[in-house]
Amino acid sequence: MKTAKAAVMPDFHQPLEIREFSLPEKIEPGAALVKIEMAGICGTDVHLWKGQLPIPRPIIMGHETVGVIERIGKGLETDWTGVPLRAGDRITWSAGMLCGHCYHCTVIRQPTRCLNRNAYGISFNCDDKPHFSGGYAEYIYLRPRTAIFKLTDVTPEAITGAGCALVTAIHGLERMGISWGDKVIIQGSGPVGLAALTVAKSSGASTIIVIGGPAARLQLAQDFGADYTINIEESADSTARLDQVKRLTGGYGADVVIECVGFPSVVPEGFEMCRDGGKYLVLGHYGDAGSTPINPHVITRKQLTVYGSWASEPRHMAAAIDFLRKQGDRFPFDRLVSHRFPLEQANEALQTTAHWISGKSVIVP
Repeated sequence: MKTAKAAVMPDFHQPLEIREFSLPEKIEPGAALVKIEMAGICGTDVHLWKGQLPIPRPIIMGHETVGVIERIGKGLETDWTGVPLRAGDRITWSAGMLCGHCYHCTVIRQPTRCLNRNAYGISFNCDDKPHFSGGYAEYIYLRPRTAIFKLTDVTPEAITGAGCALVTAIHGLERMGISWGDKVIIQGSGPVGLAALTVAKSSGASTIIVIGGPAARLQLAQDFGADYTINIEESADSTARLDQVKRLTGGYGADVVIECVGFPSVVPEGFEMCRDGGKYLVLGHYGDAGSTPINPHVITRKQLTVYGSWASEPRHMAAAIDFLRKQGDRFPFDRLVSHRFPLEQANEALQTTAHWISGKSVIVP
């Protein structure tokens, strides 16, 4: 094959288009050409499509991907963990590529804010060679210094079902910390909310309340171990939700509240759900969805600690794969994959996620 197809976003709010590009003739040292098996549709992709991050266009989106190595460059002999790699291996990879030598990587040790960071499905104009830099395609070209992970006993459905949500949750809860016995509220029942639920549960949380909808997603939250759920379709009023939270937390509020929605208006409501001296983590705002009024007096009065977390590092991907390997029966992320689409229906796949129709939509080229 000399060419392959990809689903391209020509511009914000525009339908995805199927285009054909030439495949690279040579694979540079440290790189790999990978045939896509499965690509997840992330909520972040919807934010990108809506123009909530300044990204190049046209672009091939997709940063939650599993594939099989077809051609491998000289010098790429092992994955990020040291496991030998060769053509024919099933792999996944960290979406972000970090430089390792800038101020953020070395001095302040905030590598996800690397000044030279690029991300598959987010940073590359597909008109530029090697063209294939996102998962919504038949192939992807993994550039040198990509953190690659060989998959042996974890399925593509588990990897894409967990997607970037699990690594995002691992990083966020690592930054904030969960104490043994904490009462935790999770705002949002999508993939990020479910991932935060599993990490909080595994970290010793005693009670977890998930707020979200629709009912099918809240059932998944219960299957994943939520102690209580609050359906926003039944409790549409903020005051009613706060009353339920107080009742379920002994009248004090939660030790920890984790935002996993991506809607700015839930943040001030989440502050009120914290107990005095509690912690609040903003996890669902990778895209800029706008501003919302916040009263700083609430932060002072309740003596809150507020955290933010951006993306993830390769070590979080390694931890996520190990988590799926060991906890896959307890937390069946593969069950989240509810809708499968061929590449030609990538736009329909994106819209099922945008309209909360699916648990997890995936493209199977």
